[in-house]
Amino acid sequence: MSYDYVVLGAGRQGVALAYDLALNCEADRVTLVDVHPEPLVRAEERLRALLPGHGCHFAAVACDVSQPESLRPHVAGVDVVLSAVPFRLNVALTDAAIAAGASFCDLGGNTAVVRRQLARHDRAAARGVSVVPDCGLAPGLGNILAAHAIATLDQPAHVHIRCGGLPERPVGPLGYKLLFNFEGLLNEYGGFGEYLRAGEPARVPALTEVEEIEFPPPLGRCEAAVTSGGVSTCTETFRGRVQTYDYKTVRYPGHYAIMRALFELGCFEARVALPDGRVLEPRALFRQLLETRLAFPDVRDLVVLRCIVQGVHQGRPLTRQYDLFDRHDEQTGFSAMERTTAFPTTLVAYMQARRLIAPGARPLEVALPLRQYLDELAAHDLRVTISES
Repeated sequence: MSYDYVVLGAGRQGVALAYDLALNCEADRVTLVDVHPEPLVRAEERLRALLPGHGCHFAAVACDVSQPESLRPHVAGVDVVLSAVPFRLNVALTDAAIAAGASFCDLGGNTAVVRRQLARHDRAAARGVSVVPDCGLAPGLGNILAAHAIATLDQPAHVHIRCGGLPERPVGPLGYKLLFNFEGLLNEYGGFGEYLRAGEPARVPALTEVEEIEFPPPLGRCEAAVTSGGVSTCTETFRGRVQTYDYKTVRYPGHYAIMRALFELGCFEARVALPDGRVLEPRALFRQLLETRLAFPDVRDLVVLRCIVQGVHQGRPLTRQYDLFDRHDEQTGFSAMERTTAFPTTLVAYMQARRLIAPGARPLEVALPLRQYLDELAAHDLRVTISES
């Protein structure tokens, strides 16, 4: 079999998606769509250099995806549309894909948006297509690992997911390298984590409950704190089945104390009115500063993901731990964040193309054939180790 995919966004994640679709997902054609012609040209050139002589046909379309009606001719008849554009666009893009008869998945990141996408279930089912939001790293792979453990333990009780994209060493004033879109980072650091505590929903403020966490070298001692979005819809899905479900983002020590101070000072507020009537825009300024001064192009990144699920199995207490550690790939040039966000998503899209996911709009944690997903993940050059105690 061969399949036709459309990738929305020709930035870092979009190119990584297109690469893995061509290499590992039986792609006959991958079309990249972006509002700007320049990244499309760079993306096509890079993909052809990475996959010389490959049978997949790459195409590029300049189109403003914020105007979904202009997108529909380009997605009609394709198997799956993958979104690597800002999450605020994903509801309208979901509608456009359904109308065109194409399945849809995305990198996600905002649970309110996901709930609106899931409300399209009946419409997607009637068109015979599937919609699966929040398919990246966290939200995404972390929740898949948790769902796998919950499904295979007799009495799952407590789920703890810890994940971080970091520079190989602490750099700059925050010990951090900006690895994805500023708005995505702001989404994580603002708002609340939506967790389960003692079996009940709990909203926990972001950047709180900082804990120490130890990883094998080269990471060593790090810290993790509450952030928003990483749990996605899992607290709703698993309420009544587990007592605890939480997620924290991993950073080098000291990072969160500085970030909390910046938030409390109002540095990320959209607008601030001065006594003399002038209005300042701190967020716009800090976006420019962070994107410029936290780029560190010569510093490689790494990703760590740990999911711990505790419960009872076959009459005895059991803790199952899933670990993923990934680094920048020197051969392809893809960063660890690009790899671990894009490749889990392409595997979801590949399952959608093969009709292994039922029509309708469903949360990631219930949509997938979990065992098969984990079995196939290694073919996408991502390896998860599982240990029990």
